[in-house]
Amino acid sequence: ASAAAAAAPREVAFPVREPVQPRVRTPIPGPQSDAQRQALAKHAPVGAIRYFIDFERSIGNYVVDADGNEVLDMYAHIASLPVGYNHPAMLRALSDRANIGLMAHRPALGNNPPVGWDRRVEATLMRVAPRGLDQATTMACGACANEHAMKAVFIAAANARRGGRGISDDEKASCLANQAPGSPGFKILSFDGAFHGRTSACLSLTRTKWIHKLDFPTFDWPACRFPKLKYPLEDFVQENAAEEAACLAEVAEALDRDGDIVGVIVEPMQAEGGDNHASADFFQKLRALTKTRDVSLIVDEVQTGCGSRGTVWGDEAW
Repeated sequence: ASAAAAAAPREVAFPVREPVQPRVRTPIPGPQSDAQRQALAKHAPVGAIRYFIDFERSIGNYVVDADGNEVLDMYAHIASLPVGYNHPAMLRALSDRANIGLMAHRPALGNNPPVGWDRRVEATLMRVAPRGLDQATTMACGACANEHAMKAVFIAAANARRGGRGISDDEKASCLANQAPGSPGFKILSFDGAFHGRTSACLSLTRTKWIHKLDFPTFDWPACRFPKLKYPLEDFVQENAAEEAACLAEVAEALDRDGDIVGVIVEPMQAEGGDNHASADFFQKLRALTKTRDVSLIVDEVQTGCGSRGTVWGDEAW
């Protein structure tokens, strides 16, 4: 009983009282949001704006708009606000004088990190790092993180193919002209329904809405089906297992057909793509088939990391 109690997830209440229920005073967007959108339209694109937020009044999982409407925030700024609005611990950290200098100067961490940065990384990122990972590179946004993860995969693949030799003069010259051998034809495989960002390479992986990609040149990189499970799960055990096996077979076939696919990227759950899930067995087998082929696996935790699924990382469920 004591072991079961220790393993049970701990419920943590938000330290400041949230609204008991939503309160809607005006249509959404209301007149204040409409007026501010019209004013902003003189200087910036406003087509995607839904309403303006009163950040001082928003609390926890509830967002308050410019018209005073209090509603449960199911958007969370593209799933980037896992601890909610105005969490006291976040506000304390952002107002701590030890952190203000970092935010004010935005240091080039790769070249000139601040004194004590080693201790900060050890005490923060390394404290919650996924098992087996002992390196961290900080990035400004999710798309940046995915772009640099792909670069790490490409560098590793190129070094493996060099077999220990140095970088040739031909490679140095040809990459400046976007030509091989300096610019190899490496590819990253993603899944139908995936969302990995809107920068150029990430758009080549994103396969959700046409509005994200229309009119932009992208790489001709491959994609495979992501499982479409049937629910309730207990009623479709065999059908779902067959669906996941078919999707894994597609990945294996693609990797065996094209040796330039040096990486696979996957989300622990597809959020933007439609709330699509797969079993732990699917992800474990996906890693197994990539590992046996010396293909890197990138786990995109931009929308699932930092506690939004109940654990620090979504892949802890595997």
